[in-house]
Amino acid sequence: MPPWLQFLLGLAAALNVVSFFVYGWDKRQARLDRRRIPEKHLLLLLLIGGWVGGWSGMQVFRHKTRKASFLLRAILATLPWLVVGGLVIRSALAGEGSG
Repeated sequence: MPPWLQFLLGLAAALNVVSFFVYGWDKRQARLDRRRIPEKHLLLLLLIGGWVGGWSGMQVFRHKTRKASFLLRAILATLPWLVVGGLVIRSALAGEGSG
């Protein structure tokens, strides 16, 4: 595996771990009635690539799962990653048949 790809995969893994814990931290702050992380920051984490960790955090911590407006924006922030992932899988499967 080329070094640049190792770097990108490590960066993505780290971003998702951070995203997971940020969602957990925000849930904790909500329960303690303390200062919260702005929704736009939570959504930005999804948009820049922390979507697996963010969605995992939402499920594990039961955070923001009943707020329809947030869920819609979370889906929209995640959608580009799902499209890219689908295209990568499609390309990989198409290349598999030509060998």
